[in-house]
Amino acid sequence: MSNLKLGVEVISAHDLMPKDGQGSSSACVELHFDGQKFRTTIKEKDLNPVWNERFYFNISDPACLPDLALEAFVHNVNKNTHAKPFLGKVRIAGTSFVPFSDAVPMHYPLEKRGIFSRVKGELGLKVFLTDDPSVRPSNPLPAIDPFPNNPPPSQVHHAQPQVLNPNSHSFPENKTESRHQFHSVPKEHSQHHSSAPAPEQPVKFVADEMKADPPRIVRMYSSSSSQQPVDYALKETSPFLGGGQIVGGRVIRAEKPASTYDLVEQMQYLFVRVVKARDLPAKDVTGSLDPFVEVRLGNYRGITKHFEKKQNPEWNEVFAFSRDRLQASLVEVVVKDKDLVKDDFVGIVRFDLNDVPTRVPPDSPLAPEWYRLEDKKGDKTKGELMLAVWIGTQADEAFSEAWHSDAAATADASAVSSHLRSKVYHAPRLWYVRVNIIEAQDLVVADKNRFPDVYVKAQIGNQFMKTKPVQARSMNPLWNEDLLFVAAEPFEEHLILSVEDRVGPNKDEVIGRVAIPLGSIERRADDRVVNTRWFNLEKPVAVDVDQLKKEKFASRLHLRVCLDGGYHVLDESTHYSSDLRPTAKQLWKPSIGLLELGVLNAEGLHPMKTRDGKGTSDTYCVAKYGQKWVRTRTIINSLSPKYNEQYTWEVYDPATVLTVGVFDNSQLGEKGPNGNKDLKIGKVRIRLSTLETGRVYTHSYPLLVLHPSGVKKMGELHLAIRFSSTSLVNMMYLYSRPLLPKMHYIRPLTVMQLDVLRHQAVNIVAARLSRMEPPLRKEVVEYMSDVDSHLWSMRRSKANFFRLMSIFSGLFAVGKWFGDVCAWKNPITTVLVHVLFIMLVCFPELILPTIFLYMFLIGLWNYRYRPRYPPHMNTKISHAEAVHPDELDEEFDTFPTSRSAEIVRMRYDRLRSVAGRIQTVVGDVATQGERVQALLSWRDPRATAIFVLFCLVAALVLYVTPFQIIAVLAGFYAMRHPRFRHRLPSVPINFFRRLPARTDSML
Repeated sequence: MSNLKLGVEVISAHDLMPKDGQGSSSACVELHFDGQKFRTTIKEKDLNPVWNERFYFNISDPACLPDLALEAFVHNVNKNTHAKPFLGKVRIAGTSFVPFSDAVPMHYPLEKRGIFSRVKGELGLKVFLTDDPSVRPSNPLPAIDPFPNNPPPSQVHHAQPQVLNPNSHSFPENKTESRHQFHSVPKEHSQHHSSAPAPEQPVKFVADEMKADPPRIVRMYSSSSSQQPVDYALKETSPFLGGGQIVGGRVIRAEKPASTYDLVEQMQYLFVRVVKARDLPAKDVTGSLDPFVEVRLGNYRGITKHFEKKQNPEWNEVFAFSRDRLQASLVEVVVKDKDLVKDDFVGIVRFDLNDVPTRVPPDSPLAPEWYRLEDKKGDKTKGELMLAVWIGTQADEAFSEAWHSDAAATADASAVSSHLRSKVYHAPRLWYVRVNIIEAQDLVVADKNRFPDVYVKAQIGNQFMKTKPVQARSMNPLWNEDLLFVAAEPFEEHLILSVEDRVGPNKDEVIGRVAIPLGSIERRADDRVVNTRWFNLEKPVAVDVDQLKKEKFASRLHLRVCLDGGYHVLDESTHYSSDLRPTAKQLWKPSIGLLELGVLNAEGLHPMKTRDGKGTSDTYCVAKYGQKWVRTRTIINSLSPKYNEQYTWEVYDPATVLTVGVFDNSQLGEKGPNGNKDLKIGKVRIRLSTLETGRVYTHSYPLLVLHPSGVKKMGELHLAIRFSSTSLVNMMYLYSRPLLPKMHYIRPLTVMQLDVLRHQAVNIVAARLSRMEPPLRKEVVEYMSDVDSHLWSMRRSKANFFRLMSIFSGLFAVGKWFGDVCAWKNPITTVLVHVLFIMLVCFPELILPTIFLYMFLIGLWNYRYRPRYPPHMNTKISHAEAVHPDELDEEFDTFPTSRSAEIVRMRYDRLRSVAGRIQTVVGDVATQGERVQALLSWRDPRATAIFVLFCLVAALVLYVTPFQIIAVLAGFYAMRHPRFRHRLPSVPINFFRRLPARTDSML
């Protein structure tokens, strides 16, 4: 007999429908589970009843738990007539039950019982599993129910349930889990005692009164098509942001005016700007002074830099103290003299926090003021200090450049303050450099008795390419080969071409070189022919360009060189592109919308380092969209950091992806096991086409990372996202345009070229961003750009294979159904299919209208079940839950492999390379199939709306047009003359390529 029980605590209901004819209701809740029924007490004349009653159900067979469901019915009870009008119901699938330690109160929206039911309001429940043998099941309802009241909770349960051991019971996966959304309030903390509580004592819960935050509503989503653990699910929240509370994606405006930072929670800071000082008194016999300023507020200290021997210094530094952490009511600004042993006191200025003014942008900055210094006794002394003290928010202009009190946790934070500040980076504009090497003329070789075996090696920075060697029968070899490179503005490198002669095995001789500044190369935005030029070769003396000998000789090189601006230089994975515009600005179209991102906070982060004997993390977030990268400030010593920073991007195409990553800052002095590399914690991808315009998405995203030991949740990242459209017509028009610039179709690049060029582009972007202050490190850029997404992985190959099989599962189901029809499994169905078949044969003109009308109806039906949340990482789709350790070892193996045997290394690398190509092809095929599914799934609401309307119009047109005419026109169009064909893709193909696929959910 299993001890497993289902505990249900009925907490309260809110905003119920009045049913007694007097504007109120007398509500009670009936709980049904596995043939057992319980009922709460009746709350007379109350539309917001509170019960706080707990019940326990017996679970007869834990293996059947995923197939069961808990149902809660809310009724209005009339004791005189024994009538029970329906007020609403809630149904919770067994797959969403969690142990008591993970259970939190949830507020479920009440659902209708039928089409004509009128319900509203929410029901608060706490549902959990427990295997505590001391817990007794509740008494069921009698067969004849005279509406008795159940005993109070203190008599129903006897002891606090223990945490359910996840290994004690195993539950099979439920493959048909229904979609639910529900609310919750913050998790309560149970009060533990050293001894077991008495049986008659109820379980007590206490809240932290020091931080009385408003209740935050949470909705957790699980998809029936790709079930994964609840801990990995997406959670929608309803936080109080600058513009008001977010409920269901809509903003409930606050009473006070909306802030310019309306997608983040307002955080108040005390700002102290230390500008300069004058007439400071000298403290030694020489009359010199090394002044600096110390801003003190409780235990926090902010220190400016010091100047040597200067009595009128200028600092112009800003200090920000979080108002939530203020430990004193007095701000002290102390001027000191730097000394080797002990710093000397010069003067002090004090401020009472009650007298500090408040500044709200867009007000102008507060004007600094001269303050007379005082001694320790409060008497005026010599010297003045110019200060500005005010209370503001993170919307203040001084916020990003300020020294924050968060940085006071580390001793040397002042030395690395530049690594802690939030910054905005702009990646360089990338160009493709096309070098067409045509021929050489009058080459001069050392050995006059042989014809040269020559090739041309081209170099731009760290990029090297070369032509095929040509065994010429003269001194004028011909190649006519194209080489492609990536270059970034501003152009600093040269294009260096060297003609080399292969005189023996592994022995090459340089015949001549030419260096071409990239800034002097002609630019083009289309496929027009660029004029060729002859370049004189210089005699090779040294490798360095500046040391090449200027003496010319007869050899020349014939080239056609240009900067191709008609392409989009891919510097990220093609599945997660955040920008699709060409390089040439002349080809850019106006923006179609605005993307706003609020990085709110992170919770439950995994410790990445040890400090003072405790695990901690120094985290910051990086967001990438287009050429604009943003980096939040680093929060030191916190596993639940609050960033509350807001950023905006212009959107030029909805078929793009925003990427947000969380990293641990390793630049604060101490070095971890990986050196000073910033460690990755996780990332989130959000495809803009899956967002409704104008809606605010406030979700808590699980940060899932694949480790050699398996998939691991590193915490949760709380984001607020809003996609606003400036022109709906322009956005709809984009669905008919090519995804990439037209040069990708007129003169396409091969897959091998794109892979090589993308790797070069990522290296260039990483090198440029690492030169900024603070640097955005190479490991961060590579992780955000998915630089290793093309490498071989058995796990990814399996995941793509199962994605492909799920696409064809519909066809398999149709085939099985048709086989059942042919086998007369259901005679009624078979007869109806025969009748339909005869009708379509007799009236073939109804075939196409019926198909399009059927798809139109499916699209309308699926609108009710459209996804209400952005796609997120899914461990089930990624095949990361049950992956074999050996496969993970192979996936995390270095490339090339670290195996010792040379022959094994060669074969292993070749296998991984070939298998990686196969993996990509399988994934691309799966992507196309998923785009077909996306036509009617409302994953992209605008695209599905267009297709559904097209199906309706097509059904009407095909209904009135004879089928023969349609067939003739379609055949003639398919066999039309090449003169009437266009090299650009057609409108249906462009529309199809813009549809989202499930690649966004792949790890």
